[in-house]
Amino acid sequence: MFGCLTFKEKMMKRRKVLKIVAGTTAGLTGTAVASYFVLDKVFNPKTPLDYVFPNDLGQSASLAPTLQCLGSSQATLTQTEGPFYTPNTPKRINLREAGIIGTPLTVSGFVVDTQCQPIAGAVLDFWSCDGNGVYDNEGMRLRGHQYTDTNGYYRLETVRPSYYETGPFGSRTAHIHVKVQGENTSLLTTQLYFPNEALNLDDGIFNEMLLLTMDDEKPEKQSARFNFVLDN
Repeated sequence: MFGCLTFKEKMMKRRKVLKIVAGTTAGLTGTAVASYFVLDKVFNPKTPLDYVFPNDLGQSASLAPTLQCLGSSQATLTQTEGPFYTPNTPKRINLREAGIIGTPLTVSGFVVDTQCQPIAGAVLDFWSCDGNGVYDNEGMRLRGHQYTDTNGYYRLETVRPSYYETGPFGSRTAHIHVKVQGENTSLLTTQLYFPNEALNLDDGIFNEMLLLTMDDEKPEKQSARFNFVLDN
């Protein structure tokens, strides 16, 4: 595992960053615009999901809350994938393991289309750092994918992530990464944020449209909600 406080070291360990370094070195006489597009390819990749959509959802929808909708909705805002995504994660709802640092957090909600119709069997792939701002970039801690049930409902058991320093790039406020896709929808890559975080307004990626709705913020456990809206 690599701590988020050593952002530059972790970036240098990733193969795609090595490619960027090589490309940037070769193009030092180029323009700043060219450098921008090179860096954008690192920080904003569009890695596709590679999971098989289920024939049998295998989840009971009997305990899911009722979806409340008022007409059509805009698709959820897309955001950068960032440099720490790992594909082919374990299929699991509960990402909490022994020794993971952070306040237990439950995030739940629905995946729907722009007409507010539930999307059954949509895949959600979550990843985040822990309560100390550390990502596991060697293993699968705090990484996992799951599928919505027949009502389009999902439920994630994880821990509340911390903010972290990114060296010369500044700081990132607390956030959870996710990729979401239905069998017949486009891929959504985005990030979820927490209300009232001190660094929200200083984070250049933060967007209030992606704030979680907090239901419980006790010191020993927390719960939140977020509904994803996918384009066809």
